[in-house]
Amino acid sequence: MASVPSKPGFVLLVEDNPDDEQLATRALRRYDPNLTLEVARDGQEALNRLLESSEDARLPDLVLLDLKLPKVDGIEVLERVRKADRTALLPIVVLTSSDERRDVLACYQRGVNSYVRKPVEYDEYIRGIGEVAAYWLSRNTSAVE
Repeated sequence: MASVPSKPGFVLLVEDNPDDEQLATRALRRYDPNLTLEVARDGQEALNRLLESSEDARLPDLVLLDLKLPKVDGIEVLERVRKADRTALLPIVVLTSSDERRDVLACYQRGVNSYVRKPVEYDEYIRGIGEVAAYWLSRNTSAVE
């Protein structure tokens, strides 16, 4: 497992499936037990958290975004977050079960940082999410303050 960053990271997990939320939470907590983790269970909740919070509210260091969401789908969330000055450079990783080419292209055309297909096997899922967190929270240098 990769080294844990010196200060706890902050992840916004946008996930409507309770089983996937539980798996992702377990993987992220295994990576860093001190991680600040918030969950938005639909696209509108994610937009409210990212776009309608005060300027003083801390932005996440990483957004893990599912595509198939109620109210507002993940592609629209991505598009709207990228259009706002405050969140335009926010690291966003799409974490989805979709491997449809049109979804991959739509996400990259809208400025996603990475597109990751959810692993099917439990151990692979835990390891994969841990690797994503390790890269974005401890290896990557973010443009967002």
